[in-house]
Amino acid sequence: MRSVFWLLGLAALAVAMAMLVGDNRGTVTLFWPPWRFDVSFNFALFVLIGGFALLYAALRALALLRDLPLQARRWRSQQMERAVVGWVLDALSNQLAGRFVRAQPAARNALAHLDGATSGDWPRREQLRALAHLLAAESAHSLQNRAQRDEHLQTALNPTVARTAPEVLEGALLRATRWAVEDRDASAARARLAELPQGAQRRVQALRLKLRVARLGDATGEALETARLLAKHRAFSPEAARSLLLGLALDALRGAHDLAQLQRVWDGLDAAERAIPELALAAADRAHALLQLDAIDGHDAPEGGQGEDVAARVRDWLAPLWEDFGSLDERHQARLALALEPDLPHLDAAGLARLELLQRQWPQNPHLQYLAGQACLHRQLWGKAAQLLGLARTGLRDATLCRRTWRSLARLAEERGDSEAAQEAWRQAAQID
Repeated sequence: MRSVFWLLGLAALAVAMAMLVGDNRGTVTLFWPPWRFDVSFNFALFVLIGGFALLYAALRALALLRDLPLQARRWRSQQMERAVVGWVLDALSNQLAGRFVRAQPAARNALAHLDGATSGDWPRREQLRALAHLLAAESAHSLQNRAQRDEHLQTALNPTVARTAPEVLEGALLRATRWAVEDRDASAARARLAELPQGAQRRVQALRLKLRVARLGDATGEALETARLLAKHRAFSPEAARSLLLGLALDALRGAHDLAQLQRVWDGLDAAERAIPELALAAADRAHALLQLDAIDGHDAPEGGQGEDVAARVRDWLAPLWEDFGSLDERHQARLALALEPDLPHLDAAGLARLELLQRQWPQNPHLQYLAGQACLHRQLWGKAAQLLGLARTGLRDATLCRRTWRSLARLAEERGDSEAAQEAWRQAAQID
């Protein structure tokens, strides 16, 4: 569209010139005493236009001559900048290709060109310098040259870079954190993470590094919280996030050193995590293990009050599993039975009624038969206990439950004076691996 307007303008100018000079008989008289010159108007007009064009061309030529030194310096600066960018790209390409030995000379050549360029106003000069130092540091780290790596890193963390290119500084701190993690230096990694701005600390890359640092320093609680944030930001697939959160929560539960710490870890889990069977069962197992350790350290059986308190806690933790007992697989049902068995002596009337109700709902379930039989055994209901345990022994697949079932049957046989049946039950229990 612009070209059309230009053509229309040139056409209008040509028409105006044709109308002006086409049939113009005017003259222009020039006086230069004692001479007089008479020239046509058209000639005078063309002379003026030509003179103006000649003067403009002369001034432009003079300006170009005066700008030649500046143009030369600018050309040299551009060539130097192109060379630096080329060396940085070579260093990056070799770094990505795993050619760390070749990447180092390329980065050093870029730095040498930057140091040798005393003139030239480059808008990203400090950014190029910081990138060259980072590439050299990365290559030195890959080659296990930590001294050279730290030297280049400190140069890349120049305050000037923070003002001109803050994203390069953040990248350098993230790289330094990753290097500290690979060196298994948790304190240095935490220090580098603390130097990041608040916004950068919430990015996925920073959270991934924070997770690695927390796991390196055995800070399971911090690692679990960071993993939750990463799962919220969809940094992992749903399956990977669930597996990671489950593993960290299990580590936190198994790492509890006393019942109070175990309760704090359990309270720190959210509702969805508490409903996971593996976590509830792991918490119950850890509570029983801690109770046994307290008994061993005290060289005596645990006090009744403490045992009842642990039993109440375990029942509270396992309550969601009782409600969804039918949805549990056989492995989880077996673990649930093992976790609830130590609490059967402390089972109250409500708990016993619930157990009997579940056993009537699933009368063929061997795990419920086992629990109900053991509960009857603790209450000296010998006949009912023998009946339930006799039914359970044929359906149980877990070796520990089978062994305990035969042992209980052996004790019941001894109670009623049947030594032959007791001997056979003890033999069956001993044969189970």
